[in-house]
Amino acid sequence: HKPTYESMRQSLEAMKAHCLNNGVTDISMPRIGCGLDRLDWNKVSAILGEVFEDTDIKITVYTL
Repeated sequence: HKPTYESMRQSLEAMKAHCLNNGVTDISMPRIGCGLDRLDWNKVSAILGEVFEDTDIKITVYTL
């Protein structure tokens, strides 16, 4: 199934919980959901910022 903005938020919330529970302080990722899944990066980036705004987790997004 293709992700929706809501399922993306839920996945990022789960990732945040995992990071906080396991001492993860840095995440590197591509522009998730924005290739074949066709989500808009501006919206995904905003969700990513909202989910992780209250943490000290450093997120690096890269483009191939």
